[in-house]
Amino acid sequence: MKLYYLFFLVIVSCSTHQNLDTQKSSINAILDNWHKAAAQANFNAYFDAMSEESIFIGTDATENWDKKEFQAFAKPYFDKGKAWNFKAIERNIYFSSDGKTVWFDELLSTQMKICRGSGVLVQENGEWKIKHYVLSMTIPNENVDEIVKIKSILEDKILSDKK
Repeated sequence: MKLYYLFFLVIVSCSTHQNLDTQKSSINAILDNWHKAAAQANFNAYFDAMSEESIFIGTDATENWDKKEFQAFAKPYFDKGKAWNFKAIERNIYFSSDGKTVWFDELLSTQMKICRGSGVLVQENGEWKIKHYVLSMTIPNENVDEIVKIKSILEDKILSDKK
């Protein structure tokens, strides 16, 4: 009987692991296709991947948009046939214990060199949708002081307005 129970646990464990791998593959495909839609300036495919209540946070301190605001910002780029071209070079995907929420981080090859993206996907009507995305530029630690000097010109005003 103990052997039967052990065998059952091994089967269930392997099944769960295979399902997780399948889900990770699905999430990778969704994110890769989302980035590809931007590279191909496919406005509908890009924004259809996002939840209606999604948030996109860009690299500029002023870029914190809901979906409608982000669409308004992005539309001129998509209309010109050239949005942005991001390709994941590394990605980590994590699932909530109930399997209905995913969060991820990724390193991206972009026109801005390496950037980092992170976000959250949720299931809506049986489909994974991007609910939250944050794009960040990477800065080598040894260059932080130089970058802070450049940023200060614009960001000191934002900081003083927030006080």
